[in-house]
Amino acid sequence: MRLTAARPLFVWLALALPLHLIWEIAQLPLYTLWDDPDFARIVRYVLHCLAGDVLIAAITFLVTAIVFRDLDWPIHRPWRAGVLTLALGLGFTVWSEWVNVYVLGAWAYKPAMPTLAGIGLTPLLQWLIVPVAMILILRYFHRNPS
Repeated sequence: MRLTAARPLFVWLALALPLHLIWEIAQLPLYTLWDDPDFARIVRYVLHCLAGDVLIAAITFLVTAIVFRDLDWPIHRPWRAGVLTLALGLGFTVWSEWVNVYVLGAWAYKPAMPTLAGIGLTPLLQWLIVPVAMILILRYFHRNPS
């Protein structure tokens, strides 16, 4: 893959990084880790989750690009291809939250965390809202390149 061919992926990830960081910080008070007195541990947790989010964003982007045979799918087929991206992100999130909360005990929800079938609502919304926001931002700047 030439560097110029990979540009849509790099742009996708450049959007994923700040948007997922904002989301991770915003939802942190709904996890028990928020009460940890060790601030460095909280920062490591957020960075770990952010790295996972960016990796998931990369994988879902690439799988969608492979299925639709188009690296620039957010511009050419934003909603048809976007549905696959959303489904992949949501599917992974359900699995990951279940394993990490109920099997491994890697993190826990506070009672204030709304859940859907035992899975935190904010991580589910993250993988609906953030990718849609990314598609909208990409399409806006594609139409208004100034």
